[in-house]
Amino acid sequence: MAESLVSSVRNLTRAPRHLLTVVSLLIVAVPGQIVLGVCGRAGQGTHQRLWSIAQVSLLAAALAAAWWVIAWRTRRSLAERRIWEMLSVAWAVLTASGLAMLILGLTPVDPRLMTVPAALGSLIAFPWAYRAVVRWSRDSTGVDPDDLLNGISSVLVVVAVIGCVLAWSAPRTVGLMLSGIAWPEQLLGVQSAAWIILVLAALTAASVSRLWLDARIWLVASAYAMIGAGGIGALMRNGMLPGWAFPVWSLALLLMGVAALRPVRFVPTQASDPVTSTVGAFVVVSTGLGVLVIAVLSHVPGVVALAAAASILGSSVRLLINLRELVQLAASRAEALTDDLTGATNRRGLLQHLHARLGQGQPLQLVVFDLDHFKEVNDGLGHSAGDDLLRMVTRRLRSKLPPTALLGRLGGDEFAVVSSVDDRDGSDPVTLAALKETVAEPFLLSGMSLHIDLSVGVTIWRPPAQDDGATTSTAEAEAEDAASLLRQADTAMYDAKRNDLGAVTYDPSRHDDPRGLLSMVGELRKAISTGQLRVHYQPQLHTGSRRGGAGPAAPAAGVLAGAEALVRWHHPRLGLLMPGQFLPLAESHGLMDSITREVLAQAVAQQALWRTAGRDVRVSVNLSAGTLLDASLPHLVEDLLHRYQVPATSLVLEVTETALLREPERSLAVVEALRALGAQVSIDDFGTGYSSLTQLRQLPVSELKLDRSFTVDLLTDARAAAIVANTIALAHDLELRVVAEGVEDASTLDALAGLACDETQGYLHAKPLPPDGFDAWLKAYEQTSAEAEEDLATAGR
Repeated sequence: MAESLVSSVRNLTRAPRHLLTVVSLLIVAVPGQIVLGVCGRAGQGTHQRLWSIAQVSLLAAALAAAWWVIAWRTRRSLAERRIWEMLSVAWAVLTASGLAMLILGLTPVDPRLMTVPAALGSLIAFPWAYRAVVRWSRDSTGVDPDDLLNGISSVLVVVAVIGCVLAWSAPRTVGLMLSGIAWPEQLLGVQSAAWIILVLAALTAASVSRLWLDARIWLVASAYAMIGAGGIGALMRNGMLPGWAFPVWSLALLLMGVAALRPVRFVPTQASDPVTSTVGAFVVVSTGLGVLVIAVLSHVPGVVALAAAASILGSSVRLLINLRELVQLAASRAEALTDDLTGATNRRGLLQHLHARLGQGQPLQLVVFDLDHFKEVNDGLGHSAGDDLLRMVTRRLRSKLPPTALLGRLGGDEFAVVSSVDDRDGSDPVTLAALKETVAEPFLLSGMSLHIDLSVGVTIWRPPAQDDGATTSTAEAEAEDAASLLRQADTAMYDAKRNDLGAVTYDPSRHDDPRGLLSMVGELRKAISTGQLRVHYQPQLHTGSRRGGAGPAAPAAGVLAGAEALVRWHHPRLGLLMPGQFLPLAESHGLMDSITREVLAQAVAQQALWRTAGRDVRVSVNLSAGTLLDASLPHLVEDLLHRYQVPATSLVLEVTETALLREPERSLAVVEALRALGAQVSIDDFGTGYSSLTQLRQLPVSELKLDRSFTVDLLTDARAAAIVANTIALAHDLELRVVAEGVEDASTLDALAGLACDETQGYLHAKPLPPDGFDAWLKAYEQTSAEAEEDLATAGR
């Protein structure tokens, strides 16, 4: 109490002067009531009446002062304004009824009638006073968040209990309607029941949340108890107010003022809890049934039974409401653990399931996988098609998994499967087989047949051995919780994706650094700025074919047409890394644009060196999707060409179909600007995206590169050969140069030449080589070609 007063005084230093006066009145009211009460009892006649008038006036002033302080808090509080508004309304009613009671007490009427206005005011103020303390620990969500129905039912059942007590205390004077007890006393019984419920509601609100840390709720509960004590005292004295009522009420007003003056303390609120209110409703129903049984077995007045029945009815309605809320709560909790798109378990639900399985100590297998090149599906066919694909994968995989396995979607195109492991040395082959069967057949999406591949990471957890105390070095010994196990599987999955391995099982000796990926990202950032990225060049050779029967003569077969610049990472610790080992990491961490710019700068600089040596080599450079959307790219290319004095026509910039379709307007503007410089633009990996040849006429491109997936099957798949032939013919009609990638044998080269393909590229000619290796290869290749031509000429003579 002392601490609350100190805090309130500190708060008053920032309050207006009139509020200081009001609070001073509240503080003086308590000892003033005690002094005036003693003097009134000691005085006689006129003096006694004057002391009584003074005592009533002081209490009336204290009532008005308490309401003033509560109203001040209502205006000052934003977070709790609704609570203090309800308390302000309740206190305004209590103040008005209290003043009426005091004025009535000064008139020559039956003293028992003096309590009637206060009792009526208490009943009118009850809904606001009750809702205020209940809402203090709750937010505004849920049905009946103030639990008012339960509060009214509780008052009725307490009224019934009090009626039973009164009936037993005077059995001969009690009739059907408690007619032997004066109606003011009956009204006092209802008033007492209301204040009892208010005190219990305040204590309950403090106990079911962290509100017990806030001293204000205890001050309000104490004030409720003191005000109710006066009514209970009057009920026990046949409707006559006890002498201590005024001082106690003054103290209650002071406590309410202190509660209003204390600074607001943040306490997290909660939604209306059906479980808590169900317990309260059950207690009311049980008590009401008990009163009804007593009413049947004894001579309890009918009005008591009626109050009990009304309380049972009210709480029963509340129980029905709670039942509906509990059903909705169960459904919402299930939805909170379910992925909206696929209907599979979401990340939160999967982690909860893993945590429960780990707690059971049963061995398990966790498989994490994602869909390779899913981003291309989204970019090429749209996000709705991507969503359809995710749903198809979920339905197909769920039908193939064992019943005990749990399928979850972690986010994006990443999924996880939790399954049991039977034998100690193996994994769960059923889940892995289900994954293979899921992607074995194509998916029909937007009218096309789409094959997808998966990158799979596997980790197995088993409880540590308990018999000999030995520890293991396997993954299960290191997984302390569900999140750790998920990180293990995710690390293995990323290893599979980065190295194109399909599926990888977590191995502590390889994946022991949980931050290895982050360290590699930092190393890659450093590599870009320190020259660790090296550009290799793979030659592109003419086939000697001529387009149609007219037009200029084609260059001789085998003549160098150009070279493609391909990046490598010369890692100081891991050696030479291929693009598949670090480009996915660069793409996921926003480094592709920096790498593209570095490769472009090295390629143009190398072209300048070749031109100085007397060779004009056309070089093709791949542009990332992000770089293609950068409006500053044409300026960068122009600066590089000007700095190294390289003609723009010697530079070919390769873009993918999906990059062009990602944001067509922006990418087309960049491509047109590059073409305006004189640079050539090529469609890379044509046939793997989702565009069509008819779109090529709208694009300012000069070259089309056939993906190796078509060339490798050219001799064995008649449909692939037909696609290649028609693609080359239509590209030539659009005056586009065609370059075939992935040529690895002479037979494929001859077939492409027969189809009038312009240029070829592949391991048949040479693998990607560093600049000095490319120079050495070209020198040897040209020497060999010259010797072959000389031998052919000699043989012709």
